[in-house]
Amino acid sequence: MKYIELTVHTTSEASELVADILWNYTEGGVAVSDLADVIALQEGKNGIFWDYIDEGLKQLPKSDVLVKAFLSPDRAAQIPVIMQEIYACRERGGGAIDFGTLEETKREIDGDDWIDIWKKHFRPIHLGRIVVVPEWIDYDAEADEKVVLLDSNMAFGTGEHETTAMCVRLMQEYLCAGDTVLDVGCGSGILGIAAAEIGAKLCYLTDIDPVAVASAKHNAERNGVAHKIIVAESNLIDDTSMKADLILANITAEILVSLAPAIPAHLNEGGTLILSGILPDRLEKVEAAFGAVGLSPIQRERRGEWMALVLRRL
Repeated sequence: MKYIELTVHTTSEASELVADILWNYTEGGVAVSDLADVIALQEGKNGIFWDYIDEGLKQLPKSDVLVKAFLSPDRAAQIPVIMQEIYACRERGGGAIDFGTLEETKREIDGDDWIDIWKKHFRPIHLGRIVVVPEWIDYDAEADEKVVLLDSNMAFGTGEHETTAMCVRLMQEYLCAGDTVLDVGCGSGILGIAAAEIGAKLCYLTDIDPVAVASAKHNAERNGVAHKIIVAESNLIDDTSMKADLILANITAEILVSLAPAIPAHLNEGGTLILSGILPDRLEKVEAAFGAVGLSPIQRERRGEWMALVLRRL
């Protein structure tokens, strides 16, 4: 199948926001090419090492991050709409986030080629006891490891990004055996599947994107935990019957704030809420929104330019 490869030039700081917008318009995937990530690997950050890096790469401008979306040809006409949404996101930030040039380029490519290339660069990711493994790779787990197999080329959430990694780590700290878990904006289903693997009794996964819903269902079946997982195309507010001991939401600060009034109806007494996808300058706003509905922060964590927040209904 042919795809239109849309490339947007931005910065490390804004790349995830740009990627989130592009995900709304593609079933073919989004890729982020950030030189800072390559250098971090070469320097051994996060416990992962590359033995070699082309020194010429270090001469490139670090601010120029490429975010690529792979659009079906019938969506090419939506590119101006996509860019307008990105510009609007920049304006809402009021200049607090540098979005770079936002130069755009597009070209037609063969979809099979880029998917095969992408797969070659995706490797198992260790997040505490959880190891996220691409379903096309054979991996021998250690005795204390829980493997989450992921076909992640359909929906966001592989464990590579700081926001997902923090959610998985914190979930392992706060999840109790037999808990019911609710994952709001589940994407690939990685958080709910990981929760099911380490002892959750039942996991509700919700997303407004039908592609994400299909991906989460596929991944749940692939991991043999579909009997413990309910996936719904929902915005959470629609179904007040869902109640959980632990709620996970790895979205953006603006959406988290908008969801705050609905959360208490879904969280059991004494329950825990783990939020991620928050930029540091939005943290106070998020805490205020959830404090207003009776949820108190008990832990904050930062990785790179992102924050995660743990709150409890006391």
